[in-house]
Amino acid sequence: MPSPKAKNNSGRSGSVPGIGNNGRYEFMSLNRTPSPHLLQRQGSDPTSARLRASESPTRRRGSGSSNASSSSAAGGPPLPEEDCMRLNPSFIGIALSSLLAIDLWLSKRLGVCACEESPWGSMRPLMKLIEVSGHGIPWLAGAAYCLYKSDSAAGQEVMLNLLLALVLDVILVGTVKAVVRRRRPAHNRMDMFATFSVDRYSFPSGHATRAAMCARFLLAHLVLAAPLRVLVLLWATLVGLSRVMLGRHNVTDVAFGFGMGYCQYNLVEALWVSPAGLQSTLGLWG
Repeated sequence: MPSPKAKNNSGRSGSVPGIGNNGRYEFMSLNRTPSPHLLQRQGSDPTSARLRASESPTRRRGSGSSNASSSSAAGGPPLPEEDCMRLNPSFIGIALSSLLAIDLWLSKRLGVCACEESPWGSMRPLMKLIEVSGHGIPWLAGAAYCLYKSDSAAGQEVMLNLLLALVLDVILVGTVKAVVRRRRPAHNRMDMFATFSVDRYSFPSGHATRAAMCARFLLAHLVLAAPLRVLVLLWATLVGLSRVMLGRHNVTDVAFGFGMGYCQYNLVEALWVSPAGLQSTLGLWG
C-alpha cells in the first residue's frame, strides 16, 4: 500500500506540468511536440494564453500589420491616422519642429527682464518705458492731436495718413492674432498697459509691426538730421528687443512683426490719401 507522501507526490506531478513522477523538474525540448494533455491544459487557461500572446515578439512586431490587413480584408473601416506610425516624416515637418524648439529655447534665454527675480530684473522699468513708447494708444492719440493742431496742408496730409496707417496696423495685427492664436510665452507676466482680449495672443508682435512701420514712415516723410534718423532706427530696434526681454513675445513673433510692419508701409504708400481726396470721398458719402 503506497504511503500518503507518495500519493501527494504523484498528485503534484500529475497536476503541475514540467515535474516528473520522481519529483524532479523536467525541461521540455524545443523541437519536441508537447503532449495533447499538456496542450489542453495550457489552452484552457485564458490568463496564460493572453500572456503568451502579449509576450510573443512575433505578435508584437506583426500586430499592426496583421490588424490592418485583417481589417482591410474584412472590409472594415481603416485605422485612424493618429494610430499609425509615421516612419518617414517630411523634411518640412522636421524643419518646423526644430525651428519651434530653437525659438522657444532662445526666447526663454533672452527673457532676462520677465520678472524682478530675473537676471536683469532691475532693468524692467526701463524696458516697460520702451514698451509704452511703442504702444498703439499713445501713437493714435499723438497722431490725432498733431492732425488737429497742424495748420498746413502738407502737415495735415502726413498726419492723416499716419493716423490711417496706425488704424490699419491695429486691424491687421488683431486679425492675424485671432487667426493664429499663439499663446504668449509661459514666463510672461500679464501686466501690460491697456490690453484687449486679442492681446493675450502672441503672434505677431504689434509693437514690432508698429515700430517698423512708423520708423519707415517718419524717415520717408519727415526731414530729419542724421543723428535723429539713427535714433529712430535705434528706437525701433529697442522696441522689438524689449518684447523678448520682457517675455511678452517669442523671437519669431518679433521677427515676423518687423517684416509685417515693413510691408504695411508699402500698403500705406499704395493707399495714400490726400486731403482733397478725403474731402471728396466724405462729400460722396454725405
